Amino acid sequence: MTTMTATVTTTMTDPRARSVGRGLVYVFVAAVAWGTGGAVAAVLYRDSGMGPIAVSFWRFATGAVLLAAVGPFLGGRAGLRDLVRGRWAWLGIIGAGLAIYQTAYFAAVQRSGVAVATIVTLGLGPVLIAIGARVTMAERIGRSGTATIALALIGLALLTGGGDVGPAPLAGLALAVLSAVGYAGVTLLTRAMGRRNGGSDQYNLTLLGTAIGMVCLLPFAALEGLTPSNGDLPRSAAMLAYLGAVPTALAYGLFNIGLSSVRATTASVIVLMEPVTAAAIAVVVLGEHMTALATVGTVVLLAAVVILALAEQRSPDLERVASS
Repeated sequence: MTTMTATVTTTMTDPRARSVGRGLVYVFVAAVAWGTGGAVAAVLYRDSGMGPIAVSFWRFATGAVLLAAVGPFLGGRAGLRDLVRGRWAWLGIIGAGLAIYQTAYFAAVQRSGVAVATIVTLGLGPVLIAIGARVTMAERIGRSGTATIALALIGLALLTGGGDVGPAPLAGLALAVLSAVGYAGVTLLTRAMGRRNGGSDQYNLTLLGTAIGMVCLLPFAALEGLTPSNGDLPRSAAMLAYLGAVPTALAYGLFNIGLSSVRATTASVIVLMEPVTAAAIAVVVLGEHMTALATVGTVVLLAAVVILALAEQRSPDLERVASS
């Protein structure tokens, strides 16, 4: 009982525990925001005639403009030059990685269907991140962490199982793997940079990464077609603005801040709230029906997220403080 009381007290008063708690909330909110973006992008593809590269470009462009506009009010941009001077190569990789994995995922959805693209991208991502975090940052997973990741992947497979297969499944599979590799690389680099600077430059990191991603996408988006070919132009512009504001500027900003205190593997599992959110929107807003298997998968996935979030706050560092 004494040990339990000490652990709870330490978790509430220790700055590191509060930091981890906030980081978990930030990553969770980012995942939910990304889940809403999928539904908006799907409507854009259907109604505006825009392709995945053009939508990604406008999403990044709007996000970069918004981040640059609010920076002075948030005290950002102070260390922009130092960040560029010291980490320009990393920033370039992060920006290009953002552009690649987002666009590759959307293209995978068109070719192989939502189920295959989601399972491969979001399922392979945590595995790659866990391996990469262990090798590059000595982040330990442990047996319980491995079991929780496996539970989350089972939930993801159940949630997205039974979806339609697109017209080019092999090409879609390859694009989904590319998306997973890009997602893992960006997450690991962002986590490493956040650990080095204590999270102080996460605003500048988000701004520069988004801007670089926009520049990388521009020539390809121009070839695909930058403007809507049909539909209501003001409505399309409003949806693009939403994609730039919420699932991009807000979500990536919160996710990057969260990675300063939350382990990369834990964050990658919490991000699995994205398909849960997308499924909830499909049922509540779009009137779609969820199968019993998908419902079970949602419950399993949510359980894995909760278990891993609680384990993150009971990390060895906190336990050592509590026992002293």
